[in-house]
Amino acid sequence: PDFMTDVVVVETSDHARLSLKVSYNWHFEVDKKDTQKIFQVPDFVGDACKAIASRVRGAVAGHSFDAFHKASAELIRTAVFGLDPETNEPRNRLTFSSNNLVITNIDIQSVEPVDQRTRDALQKSVQLAIEITTKSQEAEARHEAERREQEAKGRLERQKINDEAEAEKARKSLLELQAQSATVEASGQATAEARARAAAAAIEGEAAVKQAQLQAEASLIKGEAELEETKQKQSAEIDHQKALNELEVTKAKELSRIEAKKFRDVVHAIGPNTIKTIAQAGPEMQAKLLQGLGLKGFLITDGNSPINLFNTAGGLVGAPSQ
Repeated sequence: PDFMTDVVVVETSDHARLSLKVSYNWHFEVDKKDTQKIFQVPDFVGDACKAIASRVRGAVAGHSFDAFHKASAELIRTAVFGLDPETNEPRNRLTFSSNNLVITNIDIQSVEPVDQRTRDALQKSVQLAIEITTKSQEAEARHEAERREQEAKGRLERQKINDEAEAEKARKSLLELQAQSATVEASGQATAEARARAAAAAIEGEAAVKQAQLQAEASLIKGEAELEETKQKQSAEIDHQKALNELEVTKAKELSRIEAKKFRDVVHAIGPNTIKTIAQAGPEMQAKLLQGLGLKGFLITDGNSPINLFNTAGGLVGAPSQ
């Protein structure tokens, strides 16, 4: 086995005798060069238990029952293993150099008073300690519960205040957003109305320009039509007047030709001698001759000077008789 158990009776500084049941874990550290060393002590269990019990009794004798009862494990462990001078903490092993026996752990299985009265007093003390501990724990728990409740109330109040602040911030943000939205809406509406008015004015302007263009085109077409009509009318009038003039000229030419032919016929019918006589006779005779000939006037020329027969003939024909 790797453990051994011993019962040690100890006495505290206030003369309380206690029975300790202690168990130890152990093993041998075998030296291959000296394997017989582990057999040097025949009753190594008894010797180890006596040595450890001596250390435990010495350590317990320097402490009162209450001090030992509160820190029994630490006291026994320190008494058995000793303190490490570097760390001032209990060591974790005890080595017996005589046979290389190593104790690695101590387990205190029970602590009981040897005297019955001490046992009863210990039991009462333990019960009282338990009650005190229980009440202390209850008071501590109650205090902790009250503290937590107060903390919870405080957190709740802070949370409530924070929530109200956040709600106020949210309400403020909402109001700001509503104001911004109203501003944007009003601005958008004003912009839309301005754009609509501008678009309407642009459409009206374009319509007016288009109407003016159409009116100008209509006026141009009307003017061109009137000009064309005037041109055609004037052309027709010119053609008509030209035709009338041509007819008048043709008529005048024809009348002139007829008069000239008539005059030639008359001259030819009278003969040169008669004309000569008429020319040599006086005015009365000329008038009679002309009446006899059916002439109202006459003109005698040598044929060298040109005569406007139209005007001359008109004057001769239209002249009054004498």
